Amino acid sequence: MDDLDRQLISELRANARATVASLAKKLRVARGTVQNRLRRLETEGTILGYTVRLKPKVDEHRIAALMTIAVEGNRQEPVLRTLRGDPAVTELHTTNGRWDLVAELRADSLEAFDQVLGRIRLIDGISGTETSLLLSTQKL
Repeated sequence: MDDLDRQLISELRANARATVASLAKKLRVARGTVQNRLRRLETEGTILGYTVRLKPKVDEHRIAALMTIAVEGNRQEPVLRTLRGDPAVTELHTTNGRWDLVAELRADSLEAFDQVLGRIRLIDGISGTETSLLLSTQKL
């Protein structure tokens, strides 16, 4: 998966109903390029399907966590690009202090969550992580 694939996935995550023509225009590539990449990403199993985003309360049975991430040197942009392409990453925040990034993660099961953690920890440029499961949300 290269940067164009990641950008394509990022666009689809923002709007899974985007047309091939609008994606091609945003990414500044030919429609055929978008169609071929979508077909390849689907065939390889990177894109499993297209869906809708629900309000958090509707989706409350999924496992959610916050992962704080330390990034090596000036590797933040490549790390962010890779994280944006991961379907388990629902939000990304840059921070100051001990951790460089905070990612909100979601998975359907503990086994799937374990795979997400393993995948993220292997991203080139990440020097350390700490993850906390979200147990409940308190209304203010």
